[in-house]
Parts: sequence; C-alpha cells; structure tokens
Amino acid sequence: MANPWAGEVAISLDGRRHVARLTLGALAELEEALETGTLIGLVERFESGRFSSRDVLMLIVAGLRGGGWQGSADDLRAVEIGGGPVEAAQVAARLLARAFTPPAETGR
Repeated sequence: MANPWAGEVAISLDGRRHVARLTLGALAELEEALETGTLIGLVERFESGRFSSRDVLMLIVAGLRGGGWQGSADDLRAVEIGGGPVEAAQVAARLLARAFTPPAETGR
C-alpha cells in the first residue's frame, strides 16, 4: 500500500501495482527531462489545467524511479496504465501535491 505521508502514490502498470514518489533525485531528473523551466512552472501548469501528456508521462516516470523502478519513458509508453490517461493525470497531480505539501503537524 502506498503511504501518502511519505509522498507515495500507487499506480498500476500492466496489472502490476507500483509505488511512485518524487524524491529529490527524481525531482532533479524530472526538471532536466522537462526542459521547460522550473518545477514551479510545472506545478502552475497542473494547477491551471494546462499540462501536456508529456508532463504527465515525465512526472510518472520520475515518481516511479523515485519508488525504485528502473524503467524509462520508452518503457512506460509500452505499458497499460490502470485507469488509462485520466488515472495517469490524476497520479501525476497527486505526486506533485504530495511532493510539495508538508505533512500535517503531529503534535511534536
């Protein structure tokens, strides 16, 4: 099960469950792969609904790699994502939200 407090999001690839999360290394890879400015620009595109399918693909690849997956964007293009493009966009949005939202105070 994915742990949202650790920034994890579950995604199904070819019927197999994977855990994705945007680690600092995954975010750095993502920023380099997007070649479109900063991660803030990416967040703004998602918030305004102006994201591209490439944004979604690269976010999911980065999240999967942050979760330990060893694949590439080419590998992801060849698999069936459970829930299709809509679920893929929702997973990408959750990854971004969980990466940049601090956990709730725990009383410590």
